[in-house]
Amino acid sequence: MRSHQYGPDLTPPWKKQRPAPEVPAERDLVVEEAATGYCGAVVRCEKTAEGFTVTLEDRFGKQRVFPLVPGGFLLEGKAVTLVRPTAPAAPRTPARTASGSLAVPGARARVARESRIYVEGRHDAELVERVWGDDLRIEGVVVEYLQGIDDLPAIVADFAPGPGRRLGVLVDHLLPGTKEHRIAAQVTGSSVLVVGHPYIDIWQAVKPSSVGIPAWPAVPRGEDWKQGTCRRLGWPVDTPAAWKHILSKVDSYKDLEPELLAKVEELIDFTALPE
Repeated sequence: MRSHQYGPDLTPPWKKQRPAPEVPAERDLVVEEAATGYCGAVVRCEKTAEGFTVTLEDRFGKQRVFPLVPGGFLLEGKAVTLVRPTAPAAPRTPARTASGSLAVPGARARVARESRIYVEGRHDAELVERVWGDDLRIEGVVVEYLQGIDDLPAIVADFAPGPGRRLGVLVDHLLPGTKEHRIAAQVTGSSVLVVGHPYIDIWQAVKPSSVGIPAWPAVPRGEDWKQGTCRRLGWPVDTPAAWKHILSKVDSYKDLEPELLAKVEELIDFTALPE
């Protein structure tokens, strides 16, 4: 005869007592405390030093506090375990792009328009892409890299701007009386807009607080600005690595100076013509 191996619990499954179902202790839920028969509506559920408790208020306005124990309450005559209700979901705010514009969920990049934005300097172009890239793809405006403003007159002539084909240009250190300002004046017209920020280099358009420095250092004229900045900040004189570090600190428009924000937004408005 074969012997049967049994576990320690020989109670048949149909006789086993099932645990009381859990019910969130939502406000105004009417239950009865099983041990005392006290009946009332849930007023609050909170955590105390002894554990979670529920406060019930009877029809006379009297309140009593009870611990949340398994099967400790009756709901419509059946034993239940009251549990702390989950916190209500926080209201969702519209998602925004890095530039602060309202995001368009599921939006695909628009087919590129004829209009273009040229940005002087590779670092400038990378910064514009990081903050305004989503907006530019939705608008269908392509950003191209301008190696130097001396090339601008030839680029404008080759581009052949006109109605429905606008050209926007972002230039470094565009100040009255400078060479950059004179070249910009030569090409500016109804279909060409040249704007610039006041900074010697686009690095300065990133707020020092975002990079974790008190301020951008003053570098004497005649010294390479990027290398001089690295030296004065105690960074290795490695401008690609320094720029990679700076760019990594830019998450949104909040990390940039207002003077740059206004100019880029102006260019996007100028080139994103209504269809």
